[in-house]
Amino acid sequence: MPRAHQVQQVDAVTDRRVVFLLDASSRVERRLLLDWITEHHAPSGIRWDAIPIPPSRRRRRRRTPRLDPRLEACLAADDDPLLTPLRVAWFTPKKKRGAVRSLGRLVLLGDPRDPGRARQWLASRTPDRFQVVAGDAATVTELRDRWVHNGGPGSSETTGLAEFVARQAALALERAERRLRGLRYKVPRFVGEDILSRPAFRGGIARLAHEVGKPEADVLREAQGYLKEIRATHSPYVIDLTAKLIHQLYTQGYGESLHYDRAQLARIYALAQRHPVVFLPSHKSNLDHLVLQYALHENGHPPNHTAGGINMNFFPVGPLIRRSGVFFIRRTFKDNPVYKFVLRHYIDYLIEKRFSLEWYIEGGRSRSGKLLPPRFGLLANVVDAYRRGKSEDVHLIPVAIAYDQIQDVGAYTAEQRGGAKQRENFGWFVNVVRGLRRRFGDIHIRFGEPVSLAAMLGPPDPHAEPQTESEEDEQTIAVQKLAFEVSVRINNVTPMTPTSLVALALLGRGDRALSVPETVVALGNLVTYIRRRKLPTTMEIDLDTEAGVQRALDTLVESGIVNRYAEGPEPVYAIAPDQHLTAAYYRNTIIHFFVNAAIAELALLRAGEDHVEDRRGTFWDEAMRLRDLLKFEFFFAEKDRFRVELADEIALHDPKWESALARGPAAIQSLVRSFRPFNAHRILRPFLQGYQVVGDTLERENPAVAIDQAKLLDRCLGVGKQYLLQRRISNAESVSKVLFEAALRLAKNRGLLEPGAPDLAERRKAFADEIRSAVRRADAVEALVAARVTRLIS
Repeated sequence: MPRAHQVQQVDAVTDRRVVFLLDASSRVERRLLLDWITEHHAPSGIRWDAIPIPPSRRRRRRRTPRLDPRLEACLAADDDPLLTPLRVAWFTPKKKRGAVRSLGRLVLLGDPRDPGRARQWLASRTPDRFQVVAGDAATVTELRDRWVHNGGPGSSETTGLAEFVARQAALALERAERRLRGLRYKVPRFVGEDILSRPAFRGGIARLAHEVGKPEADVLREAQGYLKEIRATHSPYVIDLTAKLIHQLYTQGYGESLHYDRAQLARIYALAQRHPVVFLPSHKSNLDHLVLQYALHENGHPPNHTAGGINMNFFPVGPLIRRSGVFFIRRTFKDNPVYKFVLRHYIDYLIEKRFSLEWYIEGGRSRSGKLLPPRFGLLANVVDAYRRGKSEDVHLIPVAIAYDQIQDVGAYTAEQRGGAKQRENFGWFVNVVRGLRRRFGDIHIRFGEPVSLAAMLGPPDPHAEPQTESEEDEQTIAVQKLAFEVSVRINNVTPMTPTSLVALALLGRGDRALSVPETVVALGNLVTYIRRRKLPTTMEIDLDTEAGVQRALDTLVESGIVNRYAEGPEPVYAIAPDQHLTAAYYRNTIIHFFVNAAIAELALLRAGEDHVEDRRGTFWDEAMRLRDLLKFEFFFAEKDRFRVELADEIALHDPKWESALARGPAAIQSLVRSFRPFNAHRILRPFLQGYQVVGDTLERENPAVAIDQAKLLDRCLGVGKQYLLQRRISNAESVSKVLFEAALRLAKNRGLLEPGAPDLAERRKAFADEIRSAVRRADAVEALVAARVTRLIS
C-alpha cells in the first residue's frame, strides 16, 4: 500500500549507514515504521539498521524502560552512522480533523494521539489515520559533541551517551510532530532530566552543599524532590480535555463566547515565536486563569506555564491542572536556599526554551475590586534569567479580565467585614462550580501593550560578573518599575461594564433611591466624560438612554445588589442593605480612571480657601500630599508625569485653569463648579473615611505601647460600625478590612506604629488631622453635587 503522501521524508541524502531509532509503543507501530523504511528507504540501497528506543507514549505500563544494548554498540562503532528517529503520529478521521473532540468522546475514548493497541490496529487499516514522522537526523559524532557540551563525561566514553541520544531523538520527534499539529501542543519533555544534568545546576548544588553544611548527595536529593513538586507535566490529551472542561464550566454562568480581540492574540502569537512572553493578568475571579487558557487554546497558542499556589494542589484539581500547564510554588520559601535555587533554574529553563509563562501580577485575588500592589518575586526571577542571557528579550503581556458580574464577590465582601477566607480544597471547588448555576453576563479579556525587557533594561549580559550590593538594589528598583508599568497598562485597558458604571452612579447618590430617568441624569455627565476621554468599555455605551439604564438596573436587581420599589407612581432603585461593599467592588474595578480628577477637585478647593497666599503652590502641595496619602491604593505616575496628567485633567474642563488660581477664591470655586462630573465624593471619600477610622483609632492608642495590628484591625472594625451608626461616615463601604489594612501600611510607612518616639502622639494626631481635612473637602464636593441636582448651580 503506497504511503508516500503520508510521510515526512528524511531530508539528509548520504551514503553513510543510517540507523533508524524507532519510537514505537506497540507491535502495530513497530510494523508501520518498518513498513515505511522498507518502502521509502530500502530502495536507495544505503545500509540501514533499526533500533528501538524507550517509547514516548504508553510508558506507564513500563516503569523503567530499558535501552536496547544495540544502541550502545552503535554509538561505539567506527563508521559514524546517521541516526534518524521515527515515530507514528495518530490522527482523528479526516472529516473530524481540526475539531476539538467533545468532552464525552475524550473521556470515553481517550487521547486520539495516543490510542491503545486495539485502536491502533483498527486505525492502521485507514491510511489517513496515521503518519510516519521523521525527526531531524544527526551523526553519532554530532550527538557526542552535543552531549559533551551539555556536561556529559569524556567523549571516549559511551556510558550515559545512549540515554542522551534517546532523549534527543524523542525531542526531535516532538518538534517534527509539532510542525504537523501546530504550536497548540508545544509542551516540554524531559524537563527534570535536562535541568538536573546541566553543569550549572550540578555546580550550584555543590556550592549549596558547602554553604548549608550538608552532603552534596543529600542536597541533590532535596533539589530533585523540589523540582518534582514544582514542575508542570504537560499532557496534550489533558490540554484538550481541560479546554473542554473549562468551556463547560464557565458557560454554566457566563455567555458562550469570550469577548477579546483575535488580532491582538495573533500579534502575541507572532511575538512568542521570537521571544518568550509572560502573561500577567489581573486577578478578580477563580475563573481568570481558566478563561485566559481557553482563549489561548482556541487560537492555537500553546498552554502557558502558569504559577499556581501550592494550596491549589489538591485532588482532583491539582493533578489535572498540573498536566495542563500549572506549576506549583510555595507561598513562602525565603529561608529555604535549595528551594529558591531549584525555582530559579526552572524559570531559567522555561525562558531559555521560549515557553510562555503566566502568573497573577497581584499575587492573589482582589477583595476590593481595585488592582492590588504587584508582587515582585517571580518577575525578579525572569529579569535575572534575562540579564544572564537566557533570552535576547522577554515580553511582558498585561492582561485585564473583566466580568459583567463576578461569582466570587459575595465571599469578598464577607472577608472585608472581617470574615475568614475559605480554604481551597475539594469542598471549596464544588462550591465554586455550584455558584455558577445562575447567569452572570459575559467575560471580557483585553491585552495591553507588551513591555519589552530589552527596551526597559537594555541588552542582556551573559558574561556579567556577580552583582554588587548596589547593583542588586538597582535591579530591585528596575523590577519594581517593570511591575508598576505592567499594572498601569492593565488598568489602562480594563474595560468599563454597565454594572460598574451604574454602581458608580448609585453610590454617588448615597442611600437615595432613583427612578430610571433620574439614573439617566446621574449618569449623563459620566457618559459624556467617558466619551470625551475615549475610555475603554465592554460595549457601546447606551447608559444615556432609559432602555440601556433599565437593562443594567434589571441585572443588578436580579443579582440582589439593587432593590426595586414599585409601590409608588414609578419604580425606584437603590443599593440593597448590606450590598454597598458589593456595589463598591464593581465601582472599584474602574475607579482608577477617575482618581486624578478627584484629586484635582480637592486640591483646588484647598487652594481656594481663605488666608492662602501662594494659591498655585498650595494647589500642587495639596495634590502631592493626596498622592502620598493614597499611594497604597492607586498606581500614580512618577511625580513629574503626575503633574502633567493632573494639568491635562483640569484642562478638559477649562484650558485656562491656571489663570483662575491667580484670580483668587471666587475664580477657583467657579473652576471647580465647571467639573463634569464631580468625582471626589464617590471616588476618594469612601477611602478617606476608611482611613479616618484608622487615623482616629490610632490617635487614641497609647504611644508607649506596641501595636498588635490584628487587634487594632478588630478595633477599627468596631469603630467603623459605630461611625456608620452615627453617620460620621457616609456608607458601609468604608467599613472594610481591606481599607483598614492599606491605611495601616501607610501608617507603618510613616513610622506611626512603632512605640517609643517622643513626638509619636503629635505625629499620630497630625496624621488623623490630615485625613479629616481631606474628608471635609470631599464633603464639600458632595454639597456641590446636591446644589447641581437641585439646580442651584448649573
